[in-house]
Amino acid sequence: MPQPESQATAPEPIPTDRLHFAMPPQHDSVEEERRHRKERLAAALRLFGRFGFEEGVAGHITARDPEFTDHFWVNPFGMSFKHITVSDLILVNDRGQVVEGRYHVNQAAFAIHSQIHKARPDVVAAAHSHSTYGRALSALGELLEPITQDVCAFYQDHALFDDYTGVVVDEEEGRRIATALGPHKAVILRNHGLLTVGDSVDAAAWWFITMERSCQVQLAAKAAGKPVPIDAASAAHTYEQLGSDLVAWINYQPLYQQITRSEPELLG
Repeated sequence: MPQPESQATAPEPIPTDRLHFAMPPQHDSVEEERRHRKERLAAALRLFGRFGFEEGVAGHITARDPEFTDHFWVNPFGMSFKHITVSDLILVNDRGQVVEGRYHVNQAAFAIHSQIHKARPDVVAAAHSHSTYGRALSALGELLEPITQDVCAFYQDHALFDDYTGVVVDEEEGRRIATALGPHKAVILRNHGLLTVGDSVDAAAWWFITMERSCQVQLAAKAAGKPVPIDAASAAHTYEQLGSDLVAWINYQPLYQQITRSEPELLG
């Protein structure tokens, strides 16, 4: 007669407190925090280069210094995003003067970012570049519409700077952009491109990357037909789930892992 099959014991669930889940790190000194921000900044710039967000010398990401909070770290003028290392970054004061580093600052970077950092003490980082789909949507003077789950992270949390007067090189124009941004995480600069902010470099960079993709989706969907919008209540609920800087930080970590593992020299 056949022997009865033995009953295997099902594996026990692993307690959730023993599972790894990355969260934003805490630092014991301003030196550690400064090094961390610079590493994240160099990595974000490399990712922007990888994604094709460069357009000549246009584009910049800034990170507020944790000690001298009216100063920010930024990529040097005229250096490819794809080549930037931590040691290449420059520190700029509130008058647009380079106080650490070997390169010039992009005047547009100072004009825009200095005013945003001044107006928004909560902002650690700001990202702006002349990405393809961001420029395309900006040329239409339109906001993002709630037509996908991902874009709901921007639902009622981005603005339009509905003006264009040329290359931004003076602080007054930067103040106007900061005013248009208001309390939001992003602003579409008409006929210009996108700008995003966050309470970390990771968050600001993620918002820019996913905003650029959302612009691409909106343009493609409208070219193909008439998109079906998400209703206001569902869009607002989805925003509550996806719209925080912490969620942005978490979403960004796979990209940070990719760039630092494939291009570890950026940390030098």
